[in-house]
Amino acid sequence: MKLYAKTIPQTLPDWATVVTKSADLFEIELNDEHPNFQSLLEELETEIEPGTFGVKAEDLCSWLGIQISSPSLNQLVEQAQTLISEIATHSDYRQLLNEGYQPDLNIADASTALTYLECELERSRETSL
Repeated sequence: MKLYAKTIPQTLPDWATVVTKSADLFEIELNDEHPNFQSLLEELETEIEPGTFGVKAEDLCSWLGIQISSPSLNQLVEQAQTLISEIATHSDYRQLLNEGYQPDLNIADASTALTYLECELERSRETSL
């Protein structure tokens, strides 16, 4: 499980790791199978709506001492482009291609779709100025 935070405490539990850090955003990976994390979930579990029990992200973040952030669409597109590049060069993906994997849509199609989205976001930003 991943969280995106604006601020984090100096120390995090052993089941929480900062994956990436930029000037205004921390990407935190939570090991949701860790026993201590599971115990915390049980402790924080509440009735979210009648008949539905779970943990509110706000409660989890409050316990962790982090201020959650919702990444902008531009940030998400940038992250997706990075992941697509990593997939395209990954040895397992290359092996699938060598074994005859031929999807109707491919990695280049996904990258192109994101590029179109980036262009539209840029055009939208320019027209709003």
